[in-house]
Amino acid sequence: MQSLWMIAASFLFACMGVCVKFAAQTHSAVEITFYRSFISLILMFGLVRLNGVPLATPHLRWQVTRGAVGFVALFAYFYAITLLPLATAVTLNYTSAIFLALYLGFAGMQLRKGIMGALVLGLVGVVLLLKPTMHADQLVGGLIGLGSGVMAGMAYFSVRELGARGEPEMRTVFYFSLVSSVGAGSWLLFSDIHAVDLKSGLLLLGVASFATAAQLAMTRAYTRGKTLMSAALAYSTVIFSSLFGMAFWGEVLDASAWAAIGLIILSGIAATHFSRASPVEQD
Repeated sequence: MQSLWMIAASFLFACMGVCVKFAAQTHSAVEITFYRSFISLILMFGLVRLNGVPLATPHLRWQVTRGAVGFVALFAYFYAITLLPLATAVTLNYTSAIFLALYLGFAGMQLRKGIMGALVLGLVGVVLLLKPTMHADQLVGGLIGLGSGVMAGMAYFSVRELGARGEPEMRTVFYFSLVSSVGAGSWLLFSDIHAVDLKSGLLLLGVASFATAAQLAMTRAYTRGKTLMSAALAYSTVIFSSLFGMAFWGEVLDASAWAAIGLIILSGIAATHFSRASPVEQD
């Protein structure tokens, strides 16, 4: 039953995507990234202090690297949402599970035949999903969305390494928010900054609030529920995003796009299963 928290997390992540897409009407992707990161930084600072977690870390280089990679992944994801149907952007970002399996292989974990098959299946799904997008702006958005999956997989690999080194999760999330805030804030120094009114302010607050609540629900699902079931339920974000896309923007995906999404979801679940099945990764 604890794994069902992942459905709540998926719904909240989809709500975050809706807020991002609406906020993009008045704010750039880097502005949305900054507000999402800075508000999360304030929230995480309070949680770190409340739980007595020290901010000093013996693994500062890993924390900064994880934060930088996560910042690029987050920005690319938000940018892809502004260019693509919501379900398509979410699916491309969720290729992170496939790329995480690849990074584990590069790090020395033996890739079994099951993982290799999952990677091939995911590649077929990505090609099939990008092929129908013939318009140049959609193709660029598709590649950016795929890039967010590549970078997110790398960020998750860094989180895994930090966990293996004994870093508290709250500290890792705090440094991610800090690095992302600094990165986006520095970018904003050379970009146009749009005024925040009541409507856009509520949307930006929604982005950060939904993201933080989703992270907490996801953490509960992974720490108290069954890992593989939680990983599979995470893909319900695609379903919620598709429903929101149809309801708010009339986005309807064709049969080939849905087939591609199905392949990517199946590939991600399989990659998660076979990587967890490795003796090195047993709970």
